[in-house]
Amino acid sequence: MSNSLFPRERTEPAVGAVHVPGWLPAQRQREIVDACRQWAVGPVPMRSAVLPGGHPMSVQTVCLGWHWQPYKYTRTADDVGGGRVADVPEWLVELGRDALRAAYRRPDGSYERDDYRPENYTPDTALINYYAEGAHMGMHQDKDEKSSAPVVSISIGDTCVFRFGNPETRNRPYTDLELEGGDLFVFGGPSRFAYHGVPRTHAGTADPAGGLATGRINITLRMTGLSG
Repeated sequence: MSNSLFPRERTEPAVGAVHVPGWLPAQRQREIVDACRQWAVGPVPMRSAVLPGGHPMSVQTVCLGWHWQPYKYTRTADDVGGGRVADVPEWLVELGRDALRAAYRRPDGSYERDDYRPENYTPDTALINYYAEGAHMGMHQDKDEKSSAPVVSISIGDTCVFRFGNPETRNRPYTDLELEGGDLFVFGGPSRFAYHGVPRTHAGTADPAGGLATGRINITLRMTGLSG
């Protein structure tokens, strides 16, 4: 929860990257948390993906639409039982389109780019990441997709430090932002392949009204550009 005396303002840390604080109301967060609990147990269970060097990630993940493992997508979860992942529900697709409207629609109703338009956005995969206390994620690019459509990121639960960098290097320059439960972050256009990560979360900062007593859930919606 924010201790600020003033409302947090919308920011654009880079061209094509937009942070919308408090975008998702508490009731909708609770509904999503309930859905995440169901997804976490099947048809493919939540797990810690194992990196090529053999180290498991501290973040636990369950996928919809396409199953992600470093660094590829498959329809079946070959690293955890071989089952086919659940589809991305239509309500989550619509939430992604609403996110693009919130991030990119100009006051006159226009959009700077065609790939910012909600009608052109049909995310076919969702990665649901759970950050328990102490979990983190190193700087990386979301580049396993063949599509350069924007990535929609929704936060629920504990506040995290979100480090958003540049497309060239995982080092500086980057901007550290605090993402709280209900916050939206969208990155597309020139920022689509920017390095980003979560160096830490702040345990015990979740607003119970959002349905998560501890930890952080992050949902990222993406268009893979894959077929089959």
